[in-house]
Formats: sequence, structure tokens, C-alpha cells
Amino acid sequence: MKIRLSNAGKRFNREWIFRAADLEFVSGVSYAVTGPNGSGKSTLLQTIGGMLLPSEGKVDFLVNDAVVPTEHDYQFISFCAPYLEVIEEMTLVELLEFHQHFKPLIKGFSIKQVIAEIDLEGAAHKQIRNYSSGMKQRVRLGQAIFSDTPAVLLDEPCSNLDQKGIELYHRLIATYCPDRLVIVCSNDEVEYRFCTERIEISRYKNI
Repeated sequence: MKIRLSNAGKRFNREWIFRAADLEFVSGVSYAVTGPNGSGKSTLLQTIGGMLLPSEGKVDFLVNDAVVPTEHDYQFISFCAPYLEVIEEMTLVELLEFHQHFKPLIKGFSIKQVIAEIDLEGAAHKQIRNYSSGMKQRVRLGQAIFSDTPAVLLDEPCSNLDQKGIELYHRLIATYCPDRLVIVCSNDEVEYRFCTERIEISRYKNI
């Protein structure tokens, strides 16, 4: 899979967050989008993933070099960010069952196995409203990494995680994402130290 940005830019009102971005992301490679807080990293990541439309240029998803119709883009990506809401009235089991209606789990994986992998077996039948912020972030990581998608987009993925959670994050990435397209948006090297490509968002500002 490839995600290709062609002369892409995004602005809010009169302010350009980024502009003239010609970028290509391919499966099997991990990328870090870096820059200080408030520099537009999240906006770029959301534009790459199709959650925001570019103000100019275009973003294409390609599978076997064929462009995917825009309405089907969501089937090819999973997204994790601390600002994404989880349905707090559901238990973790109920949430993953619901999530499967939109994106299936990695082939061969059951909900029970996913819960074990994110180390939340003891809270599987508790309402998510009763989870700590770190537990909720594990849920978000589980949804993203165990969805059967070729691309995984991660915005500040270690937010609210303790050291054990950070170690879990790196283990999940190493085990389940080596052949996938991974993009990490962060200003903390702990979150993207495994990435082989770095993109500094300042290159696409003030153009």
C-alpha cells in the first residue's frame, strides 16, 4: 500500500498549517512526523489519514498502484490518538465486538486474545468509564494495532502510559507492524525511536 500527498496543504481560515507537501508513504516502512507542540503535526497526520480534507492538492491511497476511491479509504487505515473518544458506557469486550462491525481484527485473532495482548484481562467486563487514562490509551492502541489494516497511524501513542505501557507499545509495534505502513506523530523520541524515516513538519510551513 502507498499513501501519496501531491502538493497538499491545509489551512484554517487564513493560516496555513502546512503547504506544498509532496510525500509518499509505503508499506513496510515506519515514519515519524516531528515538530514542537502546536506546529501542526496532528493536522498533517489527520490529512494523511483522510480525517481532514486538504485545502489544496490531494491525498491518494494506492493498492497495487491503483487509486482507492476516497469513500473506501477508511478500510485501509487504523488511527490511534489520545483525543479519540472511546464509548465509555461499553465494556472492553462490548467495544471490540462493536468495533469489528467496521474493521475486522487481524486474521486469526479473537477478542479474548487482543485483550490479553494489551494486558487488560482483569478489566475486560468493566465499563470503560471506570478505566484510568492509561488503560483507555491501551484500548486505543489495541483497536488500532489489531485492526486488519495495512496502515497504522499513531498520534502521540504513549500519552498517559507508564513505563510498562510504553514497553507494551514497542512490543506490539515490533510484533504486529513490521510489514505495515506506520506513521507516528510525536515530539518525543521514545514514541518514534523505531522509525526509519523522519519528516520535520517545519519543512512544509511558511512556503
